[in-house]
Amino acid sequence: MAEITQKPTKITYEDGIPTIDLTSITSLDHLPNSNYEITDSNLTKLISEVGEACEKWGLFRVVNHGVPLEILENAREFFALPKDEKMKVKRNESYPMGYSDETWKQIFEYSVNESIVTKQGSNVFQVVNQWPQYPAELRESAQEYARGVVKLGIKLLEVIALSLGLSANRLTEFHKDTSLAVRLHQYAPCPDPERVLGPGTHTDTGCVTVLAQDDIGGLELQRRSDSEWIALKPVPGALTINLGDIVQVWSNDKYHSVVHRVRPNAKKERLSIASLFGPAYYVNVKPLEELINEENCAKYREYNWGKFRASRMKNYDNKQSIERQDISHFRINGN
Repeated sequence: MAEITQKPTKITYEDGIPTIDLTSITSLDHLPNSNYEITDSNLTKLISEVGEACEKWGLFRVVNHGVPLEILENAREFFALPKDEKMKVKRNESYPMGYSDETWKQIFEYSVNESIVTKQGSNVFQVVNQWPQYPAELRESAQEYARGVVKLGIKLLEVIALSLGLSANRLTEFHKDTSLAVRLHQYAPCPDPERVLGPGTHTDTGCVTVLAQDDIGGLELQRRSDSEWIALKPVPGALTINLGDIVQVWSNDKYHSVVHRVRPNAKKERLSIASLFGPAYYVNVKPLEELINEENCAKYREYNWGKFRASRMKNYDNKQSIERQDISHFRINGN
């Protein structure tokens, strides 16, 4: 996630963020491959709504999404365990998946694939899941949730591609070996939330992030039109979808990754699950050729997603010792 320095500002609670009904695509395995093949007016409307939300907000909610949410209760049970039990699956530089205890929040992270090995030049980058013994149901519900998120993520990328005037499979072709990571977060009550807002302001580095959360709320996003902070209201059963940096690069800034942060609740714990949907680690990311012309030159240099992601996952216990890259490193001067 690309960190952004931002001073706390006035918060608007009437957010106006669109909530989009996915009923028209829930039963579909894949969408028609071009807008010309679409005959369903509801699907046409959905594509238009998603495109408008991507351009205006970089974020939207979805309902009737088909993703099972039992994982929320199992995650709550895990975070309630004694710390020494959770530390048995502590993540570190060798095992970047697992549990960590940070200021005001606990994290448990896993990958949709039990083990991923990819080569970056002479280096080998490996991700191996660590699963706790308790609660016993967590592993099964987590894997089921991840499968649902992958299915949803593929269809959302098809919708986003169609909204850009591309073939539906234009973005999914980069996800034959998806690098989905799922992060379970529990935020502790914080009597002074302003203390922890600044460092947590960021954009996500992947393609899209799928967020499930409880009814406590706390997610805030920065509106592009006036930089005002908007507090996102939880909608029961809904998932929140926000664009990541890769979609911003692919679209050559037509769509933007959303700047967001979490405001801890002063009195209550908050639970959320962020699924970071990214392409295969071997994919090189750059503006898509179909969206580049003489009037709209490429704004970013090409970079390798696996190498970029590896640089972000190293050294969890001493993050200040490494440079944390973001897509601004690849922006072409003058664009």
